[in-house]
Amino acid sequence: MLLSHSGKTPSVHPTAFVAITATVCGDVRIGANCRIMYGASIIAEGGSIEIGDNVIALENAVIRSTSRYSTVIGAHCVIGPNAHLVGCIVEPEVFIATGASVFHGARLGARSEVRINAVVHIKTTLPEETTVPIGWVAVGDPMEILPPSEHDRVWELQKPLNFPLTAYGIERSEATMTKITERMAAFLESHSDDQEV
Repeated sequence: MLLSHSGKTPSVHPTAFVAITATVCGDVRIGANCRIMYGASIIAEGGSIEIGDNVIALENAVIRSTSRYSTVIGAHCVIGPNAHLVGCIVEPEVFIATGASVFHGARLGARSEVRINAVVHIKTTLPEETTVPIGWVAVGDPMEILPPSEHDRVWELQKPLNFPLTAYGIERSEATMTKITERMAAFLESHSDDQEV
């Protein structure tokens, strides 16, 4: 399903395939020979989403942008089932496996891999040809790749990156679930006017 959002309409190359149960919403450009499979959601909320040629977004993948972070995916990338990308730059020939997450302001260098259930945290840059192992976390600037068992070290690196401010526009010291959900509800209200195209 293609939806306009905030006056922006998706653009899909004629050789691309968007499954009937996939959703493409807002300022989204999908390149030649892309395959957007069943249940995938590509939602531009404020920023744009640019998907290069020959990109495969498998079942239930979620690709989002925000008003502060657009998303760019280079050519010849695979986004695995249930993967989640928001406000990031993915250079060409990157593999993002099932259940992986890539957050706001992250940049994945060409030919890098984010394996099953791995995470690339906010404002983290993976150099070209870097691999984040299954379930591990890439975080910080400069980046470190850590196993999930090193939560304290992940937190030490992630805390100054200020996830609540980056993701929700609320300083960590003021971020409560009440403030976050109220801000998100107000922002997401804009989808009430989305129209099928």
